[in-house]
Amino acid sequence: MFVKQLGDANFELLEFQLDRNETIKIERGSMVYMQGVNLDGKLNGGGFFNAIGRAFSSGESFFMTHATATSNHAKIAVAPKTPGKIVELQLDANRQYRLNDGAFLACSETVDYKMKRQSLGKALFARTGGLFVMETTGSGSMYVSSFGDMIQVRVTPDNPISFDNTNVVCWDASLDYDIHVASGVFGFKSGEGLVNTFKGDGYVYIQTRTVSNLADVIIPYLPEPAPSN
Repeated sequence: MFVKQLGDANFELLEFQLDRNETIKIERGSMVYMQGVNLDGKLNGGGFFNAIGRAFSSGESFFMTHATATSNHAKIAVAPKTPGKIVELQLDANRQYRLNDGAFLACSETVDYKMKRQSLGKALFARTGGLFVMETTGSGSMYVSSFGDMIQVRVTPDNPISFDNTNVVCWDASLDYDIHVASGVFGFKSGEGLVNTFKGDGYVYIQTRTVSNLADVIIPYLPEPAPSN
């Protein structure tokens, strides 16, 4: 398998070049173009009930598409739903990740994820998958995407760091995290006012922009709906 990142820094896509019978897993609906590839939707997260729990607790699809080459020199390109950065994460026995909703784009056939149940407090504060959060398993490459640029921030045992929760893309599974209300007004609809504090030794990936903030800027300029008769 060979991977190319195409496009400019704000509108990237990934093109996977595959030999016969090679398979990659991609986010449902992310395919842009393909040649010599067969697509097959399969359940995520270790079985039907885990997948259902994921879908109902976070609103996310519980299918992951498997793309398998039917010939040599096959190719498939995928892109995230929003403009921004695509980053490759390397997974192995010593490093796994937890992902926020919408971060996953694609991964090697040898990579999977399981549903990790969260505490009720974390689930109620949402934006991390509801009652479940996505935790990777296996070894290989995983590709995640952000809205805007993506920045890697180091967390050390003597230096916990807090982030606006809507800016968090993914983090080392070994890190402990606590989602809580910061000072100021909390927005139940947008999640505004929630901070996510990480402790331990590892990395957090954050996005420089959020869709919710963009929506806040745009909504005042949208025309009012026509009155119903």
